[in-house]
This record gives sequence, structure tokens and C-alpha cells, in this order.
Amino acid sequence: MESKEKSSSEQEGTRERGLVYTWQAGSCDPISGSLPGWSGRTVLQAALGTNHGVLLSEGGSVYSFGRLPWKDGLQDACVGCPILEKALSGQNVVSVAAGSFHSGAVTENGGAYVWGDNASGQCAVAGQAAVPDPHPVSISDSETSPSLPIQILQLACGEEHTLALSLGREIWAWGSGCQLGLITTAFPVTRPQKVEHLAGRVVLQIACGAAHSLALVQCLPPQDMKPIPERCNHCSQLLITMTDKEDHVIISDNHCCPLGVVLAEAQAEDPVSPSPLETPCGKSAPGSQEEDCPGALVGPEHDGADLCLSSGGQEDSGISSPGQQPPLATGRRAAEQLAAGLADPLLNESGEEEISPELEQPSQEEDLVACLPGPAGPGASALNSLVVSCASAVGVRVAATYEALSLKKVINFYGTTPGDAASPPSGGPPGPDGLKETREEQVKLESMQGKKSSSLVDIREEESEGVCRRLSLPGLLSQVSPRLLRKVGRAKMRTVALTPTYSGEADALLPSLRTEVWSWGKGSAGQLGHGDVLPRLQPLCVKSLDGKEVIHLSAGGQHSLALTAKSQVYSWGSNAFGQLCHIHSPTTVPRLAKVDNDKNVWHMVAGPDYSLFLVDGEDFQSLLYYSGQGEKEEGDASGENGCSKRPTQVLPCSKILKNSLPSFQQGYISSVAAGGTNCLALVDQNMMGYIASLHELASTERQFYTKLSAIKSQVLRPLLGLDNLGTVSAIQLLQETASMFSKLCYLTGQHGASLTSFLQGPKEAKNLAVMKHASLLLESYTEYCTSLTNFLVMGGFALLSKAAMDFLSKNQALLQDLSETNEDGHPLVEVLSTLFFLPLRRLQLYARVLLKLATCFEVTSAEYQGLQDAGSSYESLAVHLGRKRKEAEYTLSFWKTFPGKMTDSLRKPERRLICESSNRGMSLQHAGRFSVNWFILFNDALVHAQFSTHHIFSLSTLWVEPISEESGNTNGLRITTPEEQFTLLSSTPQEKAKWLRAISQAVDQALKGTTDWPPYGSGGNLPRKEPPISRSAKYTFYKDPRLKDATYDGRWLSGKPHGRGVLKWPDGRMYSGMFRNGLEDGHGEYKVPNKMLNKSDHYVGYWKEGKMCGQGVYSYATGEVYEGSFQENMRHGHGLLRSGKLTSSSPSMFIGQWVMDKKTGYGVFDGITRGEKYMGMWQDDLCQGNGVVVTQFGLYYEGAFSSNKMMGTGVLLSEDDTVYEGEFSDNWTLNGKGTLALPNGDYIEGAFSGEWGSGIKITGTYFKPSLYDHEKDRSKTLRKLGLLAVPADEKWEAVFEECWRQLGCDPPGHGDRWKAWDNIAVALTTNRRQHKDSPELLSRSHAQTLESLEFIPQHVGAFTLEKYEDIKKYLIKACDTPLHPLGRLVETLVAVYRMTYVGVGANRRLLQEAVREIKSYLKRIFQLIRFLFPDLPEEGSTIPPLVTEAKGKRSFCSGKTDSRPESPEPGYVVTSSGLLLPVLLPRLYPPLFMLYALDSEREEDVYWDCVLRLNKQPDVALLSFLGVQMKFWPTTVPILGENRKVLPNTKDACFASAVECLQQISTTFTPADKLKVIQQTFEEISQNVLETLQEDFLWSMDDLFPVFLYVVLRARIRNLGSEVHLIEDLMDPYLQHGEQGIMFTTLKACYYQIQHEKLT
Repeated sequence: MESKEKSSSEQEGTRERGLVYTWQAGSCDPISGSLPGWSGRTVLQAALGTNHGVLLSEGGSVYSFGRLPWKDGLQDACVGCPILEKALSGQNVVSVAAGSFHSGAVTENGGAYVWGDNASGQCAVAGQAAVPDPHPVSISDSETSPSLPIQILQLACGEEHTLALSLGREIWAWGSGCQLGLITTAFPVTRPQKVEHLAGRVVLQIACGAAHSLALVQCLPPQDMKPIPERCNHCSQLLITMTDKEDHVIISDNHCCPLGVVLAEAQAEDPVSPSPLETPCGKSAPGSQEEDCPGALVGPEHDGADLCLSSGGQEDSGISSPGQQPPLATGRRAAEQLAAGLADPLLNESGEEEISPELEQPSQEEDLVACLPGPAGPGASALNSLVVSCASAVGVRVAATYEALSLKKVINFYGTTPGDAASPPSGGPPGPDGLKETREEQVKLESMQGKKSSSLVDIREEESEGVCRRLSLPGLLSQVSPRLLRKVGRAKMRTVALTPTYSGEADALLPSLRTEVWSWGKGSAGQLGHGDVLPRLQPLCVKSLDGKEVIHLSAGGQHSLALTAKSQVYSWGSNAFGQLCHIHSPTTVPRLAKVDNDKNVWHMVAGPDYSLFLVDGEDFQSLLYYSGQGEKEEGDASGENGCSKRPTQVLPCSKILKNSLPSFQQGYISSVAAGGTNCLALVDQNMMGYIASLHELASTERQFYTKLSAIKSQVLRPLLGLDNLGTVSAIQLLQETASMFSKLCYLTGQHGASLTSFLQGPKEAKNLAVMKHASLLLESYTEYCTSLTNFLVMGGFALLSKAAMDFLSKNQALLQDLSETNEDGHPLVEVLSTLFFLPLRRLQLYARVLLKLATCFEVTSAEYQGLQDAGSSYESLAVHLGRKRKEAEYTLSFWKTFPGKMTDSLRKPERRLICESSNRGMSLQHAGRFSVNWFILFNDALVHAQFSTHHIFSLSTLWVEPISEESGNTNGLRITTPEEQFTLLSSTPQEKAKWLRAISQAVDQALKGTTDWPPYGSGGNLPRKEPPISRSAKYTFYKDPRLKDATYDGRWLSGKPHGRGVLKWPDGRMYSGMFRNGLEDGHGEYKVPNKMLNKSDHYVGYWKEGKMCGQGVYSYATGEVYEGSFQENMRHGHGLLRSGKLTSSSPSMFIGQWVMDKKTGYGVFDGITRGEKYMGMWQDDLCQGNGVVVTQFGLYYEGAFSSNKMMGTGVLLSEDDTVYEGEFSDNWTLNGKGTLALPNGDYIEGAFSGEWGSGIKITGTYFKPSLYDHEKDRSKTLRKLGLLAVPADEKWEAVFEECWRQLGCDPPGHGDRWKAWDNIAVALTTNRRQHKDSPELLSRSHAQTLESLEFIPQHVGAFTLEKYEDIKKYLIKACDTPLHPLGRLVETLVAVYRMTYVGVGANRRLLQEAVREIKSYLKRIFQLIRFLFPDLPEEGSTIPPLVTEAKGKRSFCSGKTDSRPESPEPGYVVTSSGLLLPVLLPRLYPPLFMLYALDSEREEDVYWDCVLRLNKQPDVALLSFLGVQMKFWPTTVPILGENRKVLPNTKDACFASAVECLQQISTTFTPADKLKVIQQTFEEISQNVLETLQEDFLWSMDDLFPVFLYVVLRARIRNLGSEVHLIEDLMDPYLQHGEQGIMFTTLKACYYQIQHEKLT
């Protein structure tokens, strides 16, 4: 740490800092001297007690000097040379404090140490009179569990008490006396306790006087301001009372709670005697206030705790004394508040406190009470005495005083204040001198009488106290008469309120100026500042300092000082020796100290009976002033006791140093300390100009803040108070400028305060706020300049100077002085403009000082770099803002010459002129001979003006390019906008280059956004040579008929929407999605409102050239939803239309082919309410051609349709197998020749007419065939089913066509294979991008599948089984994702299949149709795959097997190892079912298997009945019954891992593994998988028999069949018939004669055997 510090600050002469000088207080010609034996060490901080001092040196060591009687062996000695406090070695102390007779220190980690005199417990040690060495004070918060140790930021020490400020900004106290602020009567307090009254508030600083305490507290943010309660917290009396009489209002805020203060013993003992505060002679009774607070608390008749409660601080508006205020003043103040509250509603909207205006007269602050009346008349006094007596008599209860005031007096009184906050007079207050004597007498009288004088403050201040005060009139409007409101309402309304802007960010980083001062303890000399001389047990806010921006407090013996951000000092308390630095003696409320009229005070310290002030002097060296008891000189008229009422200047520091240290030419005081009769100063030498530059920065910043505050209060506020400030927009701009000025002013004040505290610390460059928080300052200046230039452009200064002509001409001298324009004759507008732009000059100074500071460091150091960067950023901003000002002034001068009508429509605050073509430098190509074309380029638009019309082209949608020289127009510029394209011709190449550069930069700027200032620290960002062709912008069309008045917001390319964007029409239509060359193209969403239904049509899908084209979903306002293909904005291709919901009148569903918005081609229509499903051909939305209809009642029709009706030849079957074949004329209506076959085989041939189900007329012949014919004919009729339906290969053609089209093949099967693969890659990428925004659509496995699909299986050489497997794997993945064209095809086929055969479509008559459809799918998909993989052999071809060594393989029939060469394995034959069924069938299985189950229902019932009965038998009985040979019967069976003998009653144990194997047939989907299960079952049976026989054998079918029948029975497969039929229908034909074919035939035989098994 030390080495680092040394290296960074070696050149600033660190050893020449913190030099110590001491002198005797009161010496008019002090001889400074440093401490003996003390040299070479840098002192960072010093503190003095009555007879001792403490020094904190660099490195964190602490030294003591002076009289240290608590140290062993030093009881009577005076230590001249400081001695090290060894107990603190290694603790790294960061601050020290000294009380009268004790000291304190705070370490880096927040520990507190105290030592010295402990008679009153001020060292927090019990039972010890003195603490010789630094002792750690344990401070912990008992409210938290476990109690946490509290870290300390600052210590303050008084005579008998110590205060600590914690890291959490709370105060902890210990010691003795009411100055602790604790609710206790037991002293001393040796364990630190929290001052609960300020808990929750942010305390910024603490200070201890001899017997009083001060705290600087941050104001609550406006939203935290609590309204003041109506009643007192303690005695429940109304705080403010008012009554409305006929011609006057009675108001009183005279409530004084006796529990908020200490009562004297006399008062407690003798309740009927006159108040000691107001004895008959009018003087204070002796001893009534001088006694200690603790003693006063306990009286013989009153419980001490009862009287020791707080007045509630702010909550009862600072009224806390039992002594009565003169009623007239009180009544007037309340009335004045009432008037202020009603007449000034706009004041202080944010609830923040205003700063009272400061006029140029230096005496203004002094004349705070110039306008108050004199002492009240005898009547009032008599009333007062009576009330006080009553109050004493009733003890806790208080009588509220009512005072009558006529309304006229209220208004007149408000009018006599020397100017409200809105418009102070230009001169000083009226006749201040005439009132001085009255005021002085009054203050003295008030103080002596001990009356409450909290109203002895400027009424202007009270008026500006904001919400807090105003809310102290609760329920005001409801209680005031309408007549009063009307009269008061006539008071002038303010146009705009100017409030100091509260900036949360700035308050977090810099010292807050929104502060309050709270005080408590003994107040016998008025040192608490509450307008009385009463003690306070708990902190109470000093109301008169509200809004004064106090930044530092100091407490002396019996007086207090407060330093404000404006470098003024307020002082109050005892003035016996002139220590208050003004002529009032004494004062119980803060008054302005007069140190040096034209100098700024930046540091002050209060001693026991004197004060020291550090004042900015010439060359930024500080002057030291002393005010207090001094050496009496001849002819000194300073008053009795040799006190100095005017501050005496101690010799300037440079002289002090010259007297004592002649070798150093210059020195700068950084801080002073006072204690007892000694004073001490810490001085820095100015090595390399570092210290001088810091003082210069701090001093000029304080002066700058004072100036800004003066401009704000003396110019800005009066201007805002004027009535006729012009239009609403002008007022808004002025208000915005004022608000930004106020924010900048506040920030400057904060920065000044931070520099002041910086000068008193270690002064490390890296902690300089101007560098550390540069972005905050840069931002504020930029914001202010922006609002100011906007105001300037709109002619704000001209309007303002007209509106404020009177005010400005009266105050011309003041304005010239503030704006630093010395010459006369400047126009008011210019003076105002200069004044408002004045703050921007400050940036240059920041830059200059920072660069000057940087030169004090090594070029390589971090400090140099930081200071250099900050300095150059201020410099750049200054240049930039200067340019902004010039642009604004250029624009303003342009508006003055521009035609009026156009000005009104074109003039905007943010708009700046760049260039214009009035010099004929730019003309329009092909313009008419007499046309006038004027081009004006602004920072946001290009304006083309012609005669009285003009058109505005927004720069964000403007493209400019120079015309190439080939075209002949060498000086031409082509301008492209969304709806226009024109050419500008320039007179010269230079003009062309100028306009091209100007337009390009302006467009670039418009695209970047409003600010072109790079953020702090980002480095310069170079302007682009030309703006991007592709960009994002917003535009409203005005010409294009399709897009008229529509607004587009999105990406553009060369004047056309291109990329993602949103297009909105005024009628509510909206498109959001992709554009290409100005048209909707790609994926997008479109909404069209339907006004009739009050809903919207909504489309989400693909577009092409501005029209819906491709896949999409269209939701109609009527509730219909179409999902499918579009073309030219029409439904075209395959699609699904859902109409109505299930609950609506006619819900239906159609899936099939569309042509030009009409159902045309094959489709399936499900009429859900009618319970019918049509599967057939359509033409123009009508059923036309062959089709099939099934109903929920089991009717089945197939045949011809015409115009939605069954018309022509058809077949009709009913549920009971009645069949009609013949002619139809309408739905379900027979008409013409036909044959009706009955279920028993009888049939009728002839002519039929009538509706099915409601009586049919028949003319014909009845046949009763023989038994043999009946069987033959029946099968023939059912075999014919499907002949009149649509052939399977003609179904769903649109679905396959769409897939081919996606592959780039039109017509299907013809096209380039590599183009097809490219199209697949494009489809995958596009769809992936589409779904990128919605992660739920793309799981991780899905993403991996997509990645693997990017690799295309490549084949070189002969086609092998391995390549076949690769293709198979690729297909499985492709069909797994709908983003792949094949996957999409499969998904669509599955959807249409389910739509067809689910619900009403689950009709057993449709089984063969369903099987044919699957076979058709396989055939057509196989075509697609062979197109993509041409190497794949044709259907039925054989792939040569891999040449591998023949492995020994068990022959199923013999059980022996067989090494003979076999025929090729079945898997080697290429078939569409082998390749595609594994992909397709699992998805189609549920509807297909349901049809099988329905078709086989009757025979499966017979089979199942038999299975259930036979399974009741034990194993041995069943084997015997089925005729299984005994040698195959297992003798033992493994049960739970051990072999058990088969007993006659053993059940379900024999051949158990084979049974379990066969049961898995229900878990498989494809015939191939089911055949494998059957094969494994046979192998399990063989294995079991082999174990039983323990020898090789050959099965014969006679032996095998009974065993297999046993296994089938025990497997109990419920739908075995469906499984058998499914395998039979879909197995590969080449398998039928192989091993698996024989096994399957065996299973089928078992199934039929079981059905016909005789069970007897």
C-alpha cells in the first residue's frame, strides 16, 4: 500500500503536505509556529480539545499533544512534542476527533476507539474516571439477532458526550446529558445506544458542542414526505385549529405540547405559580434554564419518564415549546400559509424546498425579520399569560388559543412581504434601515423572555417551505368558506413552477444539497436554533435552515455554525464575544454571518467562544478569518470584554509561512481546527502546481455555483412568474430549459461541496469527482445544451424579451453583471442568450485544470492517463456544444427569412438547418420552365418547396447516390425515397460534392439517433463515408394506391421495404413479417378486421410477391380455420378447413384438394352433426364423381355422386349385411333397376323406388338360392366392395405433388436430383431460422436431428447392404422432423389417414380401402426416394450379401449346426414395405388396427370364449387334451430361479418363456417385427424341448402343432385374429414361402383350430 502511494504521488511533493501550524486564539497578529520536534510527517487531519490535540498522520498513525492528565505519569505535564498512541499501531486510522477532555479515532474497518477523561462515561467505560489509552468501543445493534457489530464512519466528541455516525447512517450516543438525544434518565450511559428519533433517516454528518449536538440529515425524497398529522402524538390536541366566521377566519397553530421539552422544577412543583419563563417583570427567572437537563426531568409529583418524550420533530411542525408565541404573528403566519397554499398551487409541485431568492444587497439575508410586526400589545400578553397559567394548571393538557383575523388582514399581510418567490423586487427590501432597531430590540426581548420565536424567519422562506408546511393545514379546503376561496383565488397564478431537480444518481455519488439540520441538547444560549432557549431531549429539525443547502456543521461552546453550498455561513447561539460574526446578540435562530462581503467561505470551525473561517482569497489562496474574543487594543470599539463583532483577518497564509518558513514561497491551508485557546492550521506546499490547481478548481466551482444560483433566483424565477409567455409549446420549452438549468445548478453545487471535502482529505487525483464521475457532468451539460438550443431555435429569447420587457429593462445592470457583458448597448435578446449560454463556458475550465493537473504526474502513470482522458472529453464536449449553438443560431436566422406559413408547419425545436438551395446551387432535373424548386436540408428531413406547397422527405428513408458520368449528367445526384425518385442537378462539381456529403452525413446522423455525442470513455467514433443502403426506419405512404396512408416500420433496401417489418393500414389491417423489394415475401402474419363481427381474420404463413402463397393458417372471423396451401391469395393445393365448433349448429371438417378457393379433386368431408363422412371426388365445392359415404348407424354407400347427391350406380350395405346394388336418384333414395341381397342369402332383382329406411316399392323377382350358391354369391358381393370408390392411387395427389414441388420437380418425377437436394437444404435452413425464436418447437434432440440431416448419404461403387442401412437411417431421421419435405409429407399423410378412418370412418367395411391406401402410400413414397437415391434398386431386387465367413447357425428343423450355404436372407430383398413401413406404420397403427378389430369382431369373440375355457385347465391336463406327445412334456420347470417338478395341478408353468415371447406380438407394429416374434417363439419352444430330451431331434409338423397350440392358448392374445389378418395383408410377398411364412401359417392354423376346437 505504502509503496504504491509513494510511487503514484512522489512528484506531487507528498512530503510538503499537511504541515502543522498553531497559534494562540484571539491574537490579532498571530505568530505561527509548528510543533516542536514534529517535522517530516504529513498530517491528514487534526482535532483540538480544551487543552490537548490529536493528529492523524499519513499511514494511519495517531499522535497526541498538550495536557494529557489521563496518561500515566503525565498528570501535570504539558506535552509539546506529539507522542504516538501505540495502542492504535497497525489499525490504519482514517479519522480523529477531540472533545473538551477526551479523544476519539475511527479505523479503516469501521472500529471506534475513545480515550481520555471518562467522568461522565464519554469513553463508554463503566466505573473508571479516565481511560489512558485508546479503548475500542463495542457498538452492536440489539434489534438484529444475532446482534451485529456496527461499523463507524465518523466520531464527534463534546464535553460530556460522544456521538458516532454508523455506516448505515444512524447515530449512536454515550456519555451524559440531554445532548445524547436518548430516551433515558439514567446517566452516565456507558453502552452506546441508537438515537431512535433519527432512525431511518440518512444522516450525513454529526457535530458536538460543549452541551449540544447537531446532525446534518438528508431530506426525504418527495414521495417519502409524510403528511403532518392533525393531532399531537403525545397530548392528542389539534395541532392547527381554524373556524370560518361571517366576515373573518380564525386560525391558530398555537399548539405547544408540554411533553416535547424539559419542564423546570419550579413549574413541576408549584402548578399554580406563574410560569418561570414569563415572570411578571418580563425577565427570565434566574436558574430556570441554567440547570442541567437530567435534574429537571424528575419532579416530586411527576414521573420523569412521563415528561421526557419528544416533541415529534417535524411531525408537529417544529412547535415544541410551552412558552406562547405572540398570537398575532402566529395567526398571520398561518393565514399567510393559507394564502400561499391557495394562491400558489403550482409552486413546488415536487414537494421540494425552494431556495429563497438572493438579491444583490448583501444585507438581505440579515433582514430576515424586517417585515414582522413588533411585540404584541398588552392585550395579547395578558391572554398569553392566562393561557400559560392554564397550561401549567392542567399539567399535561393544553388550552388551544384562537386568534381572530379579518380576511382583509390576511390578504394585506401576505401582500406586505418584500416579494414572493416568484417575483422579488429589483431593489432591496423596502426601508430596511428603518426597521433595524425595531428588529434588534425584538430579538433581544424575545430571547430574554424565553418566548417561542420559531416564526422569526423570513416569510418568504416559509412560503417556500413546500409541501411539508402546506400540509400542516389538514383538510383545509373542506373547512374554508367559498367566499374566502373566491377572494384568495384572485391572487396571481404562476405560469410555470421552477423546482430544484432531484437527481437520485447524483445524490448517490456526490454530497447531497437537499439537507436539514437537526439539533438537541441544552439551548440556554439559543444554540439549538429553534427560536427559544429551551433544552431538547430529542433531535428537532431547525426549520429555518430548510432549503438552505447546508453542507457542513460545526458546534462550539454555546454557538453553532452551518456552511451552505453557496459558501455562506449561518450562525446562532451565544454571541457574547462576537463569535457569530454578526451584530445580533444573542440569536435563537440561524442568521447569515458576515465574514467578508464579496468573498466565499469554504470552511469554518467553531471554538469555545470564537469562530475561524477559511475564505477564498486572491490567486485562490485562502484567507483565514477569526471572530471572537481577541486582545483588546487601544481605540478598539469592538465592545465589552474585548470581543470582536467583526471578523479579524488572520494574516494570509503565505505571510504566515514567510514569517516562519522563508524558504517556501507559497502555501495553501487545507483545514483548520479550534479548541480551548489554541488554533491549528494544516498547510500544503504547492509542489508542481498540483495543490494550486486543486484550489483553483474548487474556488471557481464555488463561485460558479453562486453565480448559477443568482441567475436562477434573480432571473429565471421572475421570468417564469410572468403571465404572457406565449404559446403552450414555448412555455414547455422554457420550462424544460429551466428544469435542466436547475439540474445543472444543483449538480454544480454538489460538485463544489465534494471538492471542498476533497481538499480536506488525502487529495488523491483518482478520487476527483470531475474525473471519477465525468459522465454525470458531461450528460448534464449535454442535456442542458440540447434543451437550450431547442428553445433558441424556436425564437424563445425573442418571445421572452418581449414578454419580460419591463423586468429586463429595470434589471439591465444586474443582467449585464451576471452575463459578464460589460459594454452597454447590447440588445436584451443577446444579453439573455449570453446569460443562458454562460454555464457552457465552464467546460473549458474543467479541461484546462484537468490537463494542468495531469502535468504533475509521470506520463506513464494511471493518474496522468485518467486526467488526460477526462480533460480531453470536456474539451471535445465544449467544442461540440459550441458547434451545436452555432447550428441553432444559423437555423434561427434561416427561420427569420423563411415564408411565414411554411415556418409554422416546418419549425420544430429539434430541427436544425444544414444547407439550402436559395443560391440556385441545386435545381430539379426536368423541372418546368417557370417552376420554383427550393431544396432545404434539415438534420431530419429534406424539404422540397414549390411556391406555396412543400413536401417533406424523411432522411431515414432517403437514399442518395451520385449519377455516373457515363449518363452525361456529371453534376447530378439521384435521390430515392419510398415513393419518389428524382434527380438534382448542381451548378458546379463542388456544389455537388457539398450536397452529397451534407445529405450523406445527415442521413447517417438521422439513422444513428438524436445524439451524435460519443459516451464518455468510448473513444472517438469516426463518421462513415456514406450511410448504409440497408437500414431500419419508419415511413407512412401517401401515394401508392395499395399502401396509401399505411405505416411501415422495419428494414429497407434502396427505397423499398426489404427484410423484417410491420405494415399497418388506417383501417386496422396489419402485416408483420418478411418483405422483399417492397412486397410481402416470406413468412408473415396478417390481420384484417371484420367490422360486422367485431373480430379479425388472421393469417400466419408464407407470402410471395405480396400475396399469400405456400403453407399457412387462415383463421376467419366467422370461426372457420383453414390450414394448408395458398396461391395468389386463394386456397389452392392440399388443405384442411374446420367450420364451426363442436357446440355450434353445423360443425364440419374437410381435408383434401383445393383449386382456386374451391374444393376440387379428392377430399374427405366429415359432417359431425349429421354423423356422416364422405370420401370421394369434388368439383367446385360439390361432391361430384365416385365416392364412399359411411354413417354413424353403420350404413355404407359407395358409388357415383352428382351435385352433392347420390346419383347413378351404387352399392348400399346396412349393418346387418343387407346389400343393395343398383340405381340411385338422391341421397339414400333407390330409383331404377337393382338387386337387394338379404343376410340369409335370399335376393330380389327388379325395379326399386323409395328412400332407404322409410318403405321401398319393389317390382321384381325373389330368389331363394341353394345352400351352395348362397355361400358363393355372398363372398362375391363383398369382394366387389371398393370397385366404385376412388382408386387408392388417385387419393391425396395434391399432397404428393406439393412434396415434389418442394423438391423442385414439376411435373412429379421430373427434375434435377441435385437441385432437389439443394431445395431440401434450403427448406431445413429456412425453417430452422423460422423456429429460432420459439425454442419450444426445437428441442435439443430435434436440433441434433436437423444437424445430422445436413449430411447427404453419398454412394460410390456397387450398392451394398451397408448403403441400404444408411438410406434407411436417413429416412427415419427425415420423417422425424416436419421441417424436412419428406417429414412434412409423412406428417400430412398421417393426418389425412386419421381424418379418414377415425370417428364415423371407423367402419369395418372400410378395412380393405384402408389397407389399399397404405400400400399406395408406400408405392408413391418409394418413387420419391428412388428419385433422391437413384442407386437404390427397384422393388423386389436383391442386394448381394456381405462376404463374411459362414458362422455356425442352428437349423430350426434339426437343431444341429448347419454350415451349408443358404439362400440369401430375406432382409436383402429391397421392398417399399421393408424400407418404409417401419417409418409409416407406427404412426398409422391405431386407426388401422381398430378397423381390423371391428372386422374380425365376431370370429374373435368365438376364439376368446374358447381360450378362456381351455385356460382353466392345469398344464398337464391341457397338454394331454391337445395331444402333445408325452416326451415333449417338461418334467421340471424353473420357478423363481429353482427347478420344480411339474405336478398335476401346476398351471402356467410349462413353456413359460415361449408364452411370454409370443405375447410380445401385441407390442410390435410392422409385419416383419411380428414375424420375428413368432420365429423367436418357435426357437424358445425348441430350446425347452431340447433341454427336456437332452438330444438332437427333428420336428415334424404333427409333433410341433399341438405344442405351439398350447403356447398360443396360454399366451391369451385378445386380438389374435386382427394380428393374423394384418400380417397376412401387409407382409412382403417373398416371405410367404420362407421359414417365417411356414411359422406364420402355423400360427394362423392355431387361430382357426381354437375357434373350431370341440371342448368336450
